[in-house]
Amino acid sequence: MDTTPLGAGQDIDLSIIGLFLRADLIGQLVLLVLVAASFWAWAIIIQKLLDYRRARAQAAEFDAAFWSGQPLDELFDRLGPEPASAPARVFAAGMAEWRRSHRTDGAMIPGARARIDRSMDVAIAREAQVHAAGLTFLASVGSASPFIGLFGTVWGIMRAFTDIARAQNTNLAVVAPGIAEALLATALGLLAAIPAVIFYNKFVNDSDRIVEGYETFADEFSTILSRQLGD
Repeated sequence: MDTTPLGAGQDIDLSIIGLFLRADLIGQLVLLVLVAASFWAWAIIIQKLLDYRRARAQAAEFDAAFWSGQPLDELFDRLGPEPASAPARVFAAGMAEWRRSHRTDGAMIPGARARIDRSMDVAIAREAQVHAAGLTFLASVGSASPFIGLFGTVWGIMRAFTDIARAQNTNLAVVAPGIAEALLATALGLLAAIPAVIFYNKFVNDSDRIVEGYETFADEFSTILSRQLGD
């Protein structure tokens, strides 16, 4: 049994960088994948926070303009066929189809309301895809990172026991670096997964609420146009 004092291992670098440099190629790849996934997930999280905040502000601004009493034709002409905000694009899709549904003699082409509803549904579907962009990656990080970290931990433990067998030494200075290296992978896996899962659930809920707002507006707008059609 080795009797080397525990203090002999004090010069071993147990920092994150030191443990990374000490790991073998597979261990380093696992750690790099987890760090990259965490940074990418946080980039998506920050971007989504800004995007959803802007979407809510744009929805409030458009609602104020739509219900201000301004004629819808004037509002459409002011916004143009390709507005900057999502709710305005849904409105523009409906108004564009409304104008296309007028014949040269002023009468409406049959089936106008169905085409208007379909045009707005397509516009809403496009906006829903934009709001959902990146959420799949967050879900993947949240579900896969703990398992990737666990793989890194198992691999590190195997290496630690191999080093112990080769050195024939169970001193803490020999055991601790390998165990610390192995547990680092689990810690990074959880560090990547926990915020990804939390914000994924939040963003799914936020996206659903925003899209529901577009759908509610589309229903209200369709009702207004149906009065003009006499339906």
